[in-house]
Amino acid sequence: MPDRPLVDGFRGLVVDLDGVVYRGPDPVAHAADALDAAVADGLQVMYATNNAGRPADAVVEHLAELGVHTNADHVVTSAQAGAALLAEQLDPGSTVLAIGGPGVAIALRQAGLDPVSPQDRIDDPAVAGRVVAVLQGYGTELSWSDLKEAAYAVAAGATWMATNVDLTIPTERGIAPGNGSAVQAVGNAVQREPQVAGKPHPPLYLMCAERAGGEVTSMLAIGDRLDTDIEGANAAGMQSLHVLTGVDGLVALASADEQLRPTYLVLDLRALREPYAGVEVAVSGRAGQASEGSEGNEDGQDSVDGQDSVDGDDVVAVCGDARATVSGRGDDATLVVDGGAVVERARAAVAATWAARDDGRVGIPLPAPMLEALDALDPR
Repeated sequence: MPDRPLVDGFRGLVVDLDGVVYRGPDPVAHAADALDAAVADGLQVMYATNNAGRPADAVVEHLAELGVHTNADHVVTSAQAGAALLAEQLDPGSTVLAIGGPGVAIALRQAGLDPVSPQDRIDDPAVAGRVVAVLQGYGTELSWSDLKEAAYAVAAGATWMATNVDLTIPTERGIAPGNGSAVQAVGNAVQREPQVAGKPHPPLYLMCAERAGGEVTSMLAIGDRLDTDIEGANAAGMQSLHVLTGVDGLVALASADEQLRPTYLVLDLRALREPYAGVEVAVSGRAGQASEGSEGNEDGQDSVDGQDSVDGDDVVAVCGDARATVSGRGDDATLVVDGGAVVERARAAVAATWAARDDGRVGIPLPAPMLEALDALDPR
């Protein structure tokens, strides 16, 4: 196991909010202390959110209530990313129809553009004639009238930018339609697809790296959702850390295709200041390989941890004192994990499953015995 902390060598962090810093109204255990410690250690900690409706200042106030200390310069919203992309494509001061919450119009002004509301476009034909782009984001007061004005503007030739295309959004009362559902409604009317700024697309991550003053490769993205946080980081060329405090657990991780797989896997954010135990993998019939930041064996043997220990039809992954073995193929394949700490067992199980999948031994959905084993290992 290496002696240096996991974050050693990174310039900064790009941190998702819901599921990483808080869950609904409640703070995630250890997150605030870990993030404040990262700042004290000199890391640039950027907070990235797909929620376009809330201005950065509102996000800062919310984080302060949870004990996380930051400022608006360290918060990047999908509205800001979308506005920045439009500013690159339009003349300064261009008129843009702002669809969504207050954060959308604020981001447009900050980018040097002139936001107008759907009602402005309805009330004044001259305003309607000046609109050259639409920035569509989430808003709790969004109406069908707003969506109609967006569709009319796009159909008339306006550049269409969606802050994000998340179909759903978690709320205190349950799952509600997200911005992606509203974007689909406009798309159905105009038969076009928008440009997209938020996760899982790269612009939000690139903007975070730029504000932090570092290269994309010097930043570590942290998230709890594979199809937004991790996929977005991978698309941007940024290393990623999946934390088991939110949406996706071990079954989702083990079932993930390559573009959804994180670089690192941890239980909570205390792991940022701890050494990281990587995984060594061996597949019967070919040489071992590395997973999750570790170095695999290079001797061309079916071995892990220096031992010729892989049976004829097994995949073995070792993390610290944990050992995960996938035996068999197809629907009869099994996963057995022995020894080690909880997080070591989780990493070994996921790595062994990935290797078995990549070698064609198991498919998706995973065999029932493997799903049961992964569910039993999930610490959430």
